[in-house]
Amino acid sequence: MNIRRYGAEGGRGAGGQSLPFARAVEADGWLYVSGQVPMVNGEVVAGNITAQAEQAIRNLLSVLGEAGYGPEHVVRCGVWLADPRDFAAFNAVFRRFFGEHPPARSCVVSSMVIDCKIEIDCVACRRPQPD
Repeated sequence: MNIRRYGAEGGRGAGGQSLPFARAVEADGWLYVSGQVPMVNGEVVAGNITAQAEQAIRNLLSVLGEAGYGPEHVVRCGVWLADPRDFAAFNAVFRRFFGEHPPARSCVVSSMVIDCKIEIDCVACRRPQPD
């Protein structure tokens, strides 16, 4: 099995903390993207669920793009929301990014490790490229 890690050098989280995991790991055409939160340069973006969901999904798509995948390759997303009242607004944002290629999805309410409203991860798939 061929395994490739993206961002394994340890990205930066809140307050510049070094993160002990890869942004994504690819194995035989499957890409597992770690949970993405609405951060830019180690700081959570201010705003409501719409602004934070847009940033978290942009971060997710950035990791996908780094590995050569796009939203059309996403098979499944996992979503954590801090507030169940944000569900409808989040769905509107999600639809804008994945409307043409809707993946399977789970969405739960959970407290967050950092002070944000959302975290999202995904699994994507495409045929492996020959070495």
